[in-house]
Amino acid sequence: MIEMDPNQIADYFKRSYTAVDGLWFMKLEERYGFETALELDNEVWKVLPKIQARFLKAAGNLGDGLDALLECLYTKLTLEDFRFGVEGLQNSTGFEVVISDCPWHNKMLKSGREQLSGKVGSTICQSEYAAWASEFGDNIRFELKEQICEGSTRCVLHFETI
Repeated sequence: MIEMDPNQIADYFKRSYTAVDGLWFMKLEERYGFETALELDNEVWKVLPKIQARFLKAAGNLGDGLDALLECLYTKLTLEDFRFGVEGLQNSTGFEVVISDCPWHNKMLKSGREQLSGKVGSTICQSEYAAWASEFGDNIRFELKEQICEGSTRCVLHFETI
């Protein structure tokens, strides 16, 4: 067996995770067309965030609410190599995650599929982050305010309690 340190092991799984996401989408697209592939991908991204959020909540011994959501999102985005900041921490009713570099959009660019990035990002990010919000309370709402894949210089993910 090849000996690997924990960083190499993590990199192996990260590369596999991102590769399988793209590969399965492209194979669905080949067989059923782009719209059907996006529809099915969206269904996956309505469920995967629940699994991720529940894992991180348990790992951090966290409950519900905005603070727990922020801590888990911070962890998720860091692990997935996003470059981002958080605004509105002084406001206990909400916060915004401002993404300056999105690895998923970068993968679309690298694969020559930039013309599809906005459609994929608008669909998947809306479902993904709405699912994240719902895992931390029925009173937390999500709004996708800006997107890099739609021509903005940043993505703005807005979370607030209602």
